[in-house]
Parts: sequence; C-alpha cells; structure tokens
Amino acid sequence: MSREISTVVSDMAYLECPRWHDERIWFSDFYTYRVYSAAEDGSDLRVEAEVPQQPSGLGWLPDGRLLIVSMRDARVLRREPDGALACHADVSSHVSGLLNDMVVDSRGRAFIGEFGFDLMGGAPFKTANLLRVDPDGTVTKAAGDMWFPNGSAITPDGTLLVNETFGNRVTAFDIAGDGTLVNRRTWANFGELPTEAELDKLLAQVVIAPDGCCLDADAQLWVADGLGGRAIRVRQGGEITGEISAGTGVFACMLGGADGRTLFICTAPDFAEEARKAAREARLVATRVDAPRAGLP
Repeated sequence: MSREISTVVSDMAYLECPRWHDERIWFSDFYTYRVYSAAEDGSDLRVEAEVPQQPSGLGWLPDGRLLIVSMRDARVLRREPDGALACHADVSSHVSGLLNDMVVDSRGRAFIGEFGFDLMGGAPFKTANLLRVDPDGTVTKAAGDMWFPNGSAITPDGTLLVNETFGNRVTAFDIAGDGTLVNRRTWANFGELPTEAELDKLLAQVVIAPDGCCLDADAQLWVADGLGGRAIRVRQGGEITGEISAGTGVFACMLGGADGRTLFICTAPDFAEEARKAAREARLVATRVDAPRAGLP
C-alpha cells in the first residue's frame, strides 16, 4: 500500500521497541544508550533514561513505573518516581545471549526474549528461551526452543503473540492466571523452519523475519520485517493484508497517536552493530493507517 511517510525523529543510532504511552512515543536507541520519548510529531524530545548496558524492551508496571531491558548485563531495570534506576530483576543465569524485547501485561508480568547466541559475532544459531519476570522480580523460564523470540504483543483476550525472527513464524500462547504459558501454537506461518545453523545460510532461508510488532483493532498484527525492509500487516494464519516500505531497513513498529491510527516505524540501513555505532542514520518515521491500536504494548 502506498502511504505518505513522515520523519518524526532523525539522527539516531539504532532505534527499537517503540511504545505509545502517556500521549507520547517512547523508544530505545541501542547505541546512544538512551531511552527517549517525544510528542506525536517528534517535538519535545526527552531523554527518559540512560542505560549504559544498552536499552531494549520497554513496558510499565500497573503503578506507572517504567521497566527497561538492559541487554548486555541481562537485567530488567525499574525507573522509580524520582527517576533513579533500580534493578527489577537479574536474568543473567537464564540466558545464553543478549536480552531483547519485552511486553508487560496488565498485571505487571514481563515476557522477555533473548538472542540465544552471539548474533553480532556471527556465531552459529541456537534456539533461545522466553522468560517471565513477575512484579516482585521473580524470574521463570516461560518457554524454550524459541527461534530468536523478539517483538511480542498481548491480545485483549489474553493471548501472547511472540515473533520468532529466524523461525518464519509468529507463535501464540494462552496466558494462564498464574502467568504460565499454555497451548503453544503457530499463529502465523511464513515458511519452513530453516535447516542451517551458519548465520548467512540460515538468513537465506528466512522468508519473513518478524521483529517488532503491534496489534490493531481488527485483530491483525503489524510486523516489522527485519530482513525485508518493510512493515507488513498480517492476519492470523499468515496472510499479508498490507505492506509499507520505508526505503530502508525496518525493525520495529507501534500504533499510537491521538486516535491510535499513527503507525510509528523504526528504520535504519541495517542492524550491523559496528556500522550503526559509527553513524547516526536511524530514524523514527510515521504513517497513517485505517485500524487503530489494540492490546499491548
């Protein structure tokens, strides 16, 4: 679909995990090590937190305190009312790669993915865990054998959707009352599971690389295709019902704005760590869509 795309924020390193909260768009910049927020049009840009070990997933506890994934030391940080950052949970003993994206449910339970292997170092692929951090900081392995669990969303009826970036699929779980994930199933399938572990060969077998995502009111999922340079709108089952190209790499998206119909998109030329650290080519862009935001985040 052809839609006008405007730049909201520019001159960033590598943006991820956009969230619409308190009438502002929030996002992490990996390599300036900051969490930012801005007004819908990009004005009033604020530094919300400094995270020296690289910020990623964002979410909020029921009392309004911000949770931030600190990737390199595998911790979840909590921003207190005075702005100080405290360790909400240390999950380092549960991961074998960098900590990654996160979605927080209405009870304050955080579901967090991890890399599972040294992606930036070019190590062979290994599957990863999906973790749950409860409001008291207790850490539980929620699911295993995930193919790079990444952007996630929670539907209004309590279904957790998890993008498996290197698995050509979106996986669904029901969230039980105690936070346990049950009834694991494929929500959308884009292709077969890759058979290669060597990264270059594996990537060649990825049809769609679902990265960050968000839900709309038609129960469809906007998904950043991390290898395809586009945001796609996906119906349960895997049918693509819309596509937006930003002319560069696309790595995350979030519906928000005053009416919930502004789709914010995180763009950069690629996800190569050293290249992104050395440049300020990342942008947050936006376009208008028809169906408003729904669910979480």
